[in-house]
Amino acid sequence: MTMKYKEKHRPQFHFSPEEKWMNDPNGMVFFNDEYHLFYQYHPHGTTWGPMHWGHAVSRDLICWEQLPIALYPDEHGAIFSGSAVVDWDNTSGFFEEGPGLVAIYTSADHYPESDRPLQRQSLAFSKDNGRTWVTYEGNPVLSDENIPDYRDPKVFWHHETKKWVMILATGQTVMIYTSLNLKNWEFASEFGHNAGSHDGVWECPDLFKLPIDGDENNQKWAMLVSIGDNGKSKEGSRTQYFIGDFDGTTFVNENPDETILWLDYGRDNYAGVSWSDIPKEDGRRIYIGWMSNWRYANLVPTEVWRSAMTLPRELSLTSGEEGVRLVQNPVAEIEGIRKETKVHEDLVIRDTGTSYPISELTEVNLKFKKENGTSFGLVIQSSQEGKTIIHFDVAKEMLFVDRTNSGDNSFSDSFPTVQEAPLKLKDGILKLQVFIDTSSIEIFANDGEVAITSLIFPNEAVNQLQFFSNEGITNVPILKVTELNSIWSK
Repeated sequence: MTMKYKEKHRPQFHFSPEEKWMNDPNGMVFFNDEYHLFYQYHPHGTTWGPMHWGHAVSRDLICWEQLPIALYPDEHGAIFSGSAVVDWDNTSGFFEEGPGLVAIYTSADHYPESDRPLQRQSLAFSKDNGRTWVTYEGNPVLSDENIPDYRDPKVFWHHETKKWVMILATGQTVMIYTSLNLKNWEFASEFGHNAGSHDGVWECPDLFKLPIDGDENNQKWAMLVSIGDNGKSKEGSRTQYFIGDFDGTTFVNENPDETILWLDYGRDNYAGVSWSDIPKEDGRRIYIGWMSNWRYANLVPTEVWRSAMTLPRELSLTSGEEGVRLVQNPVAEIEGIRKETKVHEDLVIRDTGTSYPISELTEVNLKFKKENGTSFGLVIQSSQEGKTIIHFDVAKEMLFVDRTNSGDNSFSDSFPTVQEAPLKLKDGILKLQVFIDTSSIEIFANDGEVAITSLIFPNEAVNQLQFFSNEGITNVPILKVTELNSIWSK
């Protein structure tokens, strides 16, 4: 028996369940100095099955303590995705003595003697910091017999209208509902018939307001919508976003309907949503995603458990030539697992440049400065054959991540792939922050303007970086290589 959290491919600084199957993050809420992470969980197998809510808590977003299952399937069905809020003013009537937690989730079943999905929204509440939950006797609180895909409620308090707002995935749109007490919901509006990508079923929406370029007096709303795998697109499941305005009732997209904005250009960041009730003095919008893809999630070569979460990320809005865009960067708390940093300066890369030994758990921060090379990048190597290549094509203005030879990809024809993101250099500079774990790579380019999240399953541990520059030279003004601690050893 392998030691717990030491199994082959086990992530060492990303959350994964001790055993069995996990998918979407759910019910993320901050309360009494704890970050709660609930998640879709199947405790009886390592593939998708009857959904429960698993539960973990953290005080720093990086090191997690797994707690007992929070919500089990009941007479209304399995427990699909949803959200959780702090009911500060007891609008629900569940809490006589101070605030408590309310979970809003989808009860998923089928109509009697039918394959037709029956999806309705239900409530549960906790008076003891999420350790135990009571399901509301009036469940379900919201249903619509005409809509089979009716799920993933994300709820938040809208201060201006003094109402709870729910955004709900409804097939190829999202619907918005409002409530005074979390129990009785009124339809407010629908969004998305023609907007964005409709490559798959819409899932796991989120809606929040952020300042543009840090200016609190100039804010916009961002809406996240994940898109399920339709089996035809090369990317599988992925997440888009919209930028616009929201008045408590209606979301207005500020871009043309045909504009598609991708949250992450890698294959492995899906169903991500943000934490509720982060204190005002903190002020961040913190998000986490499920680090997998429905194209092969049930097949990946891990045995004891399946799936991990991305690093938690801070989301922000920045303005540029093309408009307002969402930017993401790893949370500052990552500092807590950094070890020694080695710094190298003023490197000149020709053809295949210098190699640097690295540990299996590494953060790489570097700048490439374009000279006359037509493309340049770095190779993350685990063996002579095992490599993941990150490279930038100067003429195409594209960043590529090639995992076709990264290790075991025998489990799915869709896994060996080249991921690509449009990206412009800034004053001839490409800035990269790369996190290498045992079975994943997360890349944040140009201060989070582009994110690429990619699983890899190397046959041997990653052990070196190698630089290259094609048809000319490229400079690396600075390279910082930082070894990272395992979160499970603490």
